[in-house]
Formats: sequence, C-alpha cells, structure tokens
Amino acid sequence: MNDSVWTIKGGTFSDKSARKEFELTQDEIFEAINEGKLQYRHNHIHGNPYLRLVRSEVEKLVCEKYGTDYLEKKKDTQELKLINKELRRLKSEMKSFEQRKTELLSKISEYKNQ
Repeated sequence: MNDSVWTIKGGTFSDKSARKEFELTQDEIFEAINEGKLQYRHNHIHGNPYLRLVRSEVEKLVCEKYGTDYLEKKKDTQELKLINKELRRLKSEMKSFEQRKTELLSKISEYKNQ
C-alpha cells in the first residue's frame, strides 16, 4: 500500500477509534493484523501507546465480518453524531450572538435617548 495513506487526513485512525466506531474488539483487530488484513503503525500521544490503522482496511474488514449494511449503518450513525455535535455548537454560538445583539440594541437605544 502507498505510504501516502498514512499522511492523508482521515486515512488512518487509532485502534480505540476503530473499536468505538465499528464496535470491534481488540482481539478482532489483533487477529486481522496477524492475518495480514490490517496494516498498523505504533504511535503514542502524551506517552500513551496506540496502534494507527488504515481506515479503508478496517472498513473492508468490517464489511467481510458483518456485511455492507452494518458498515453503512455505522458510517451513517457516525455522521449523524457529527451533525448533532455541530448543531449543538451552532445553537450555542447563535445564542451568544443573540445575546450580544440584544446588548448592542440596548446600547444604541440609550444613545438615541441622550
């Protein structure tokens, strides 16, 4: 496999993310690595080790084990989580803008009354 997959944003993810996103077990990941189905690299963050996996290979593994429908459902669920997170962020941002708008309108009306 081309080394560029390791540098592309979203091309890889951690074993922990793979377990969370696709409900894989650590044993399933190690088994696939031993069978040559998954490439990995050792990484660490703040002194904590983890495995970096190629996303497309994990998705292929999930398709083989659980079927295409399972993979699509997991992808859709993940996208929905991201959308909901972004909507919450935007609502919060909108609330702060509305609050600032009210403050500015109040200040402007005070200027007119002076």
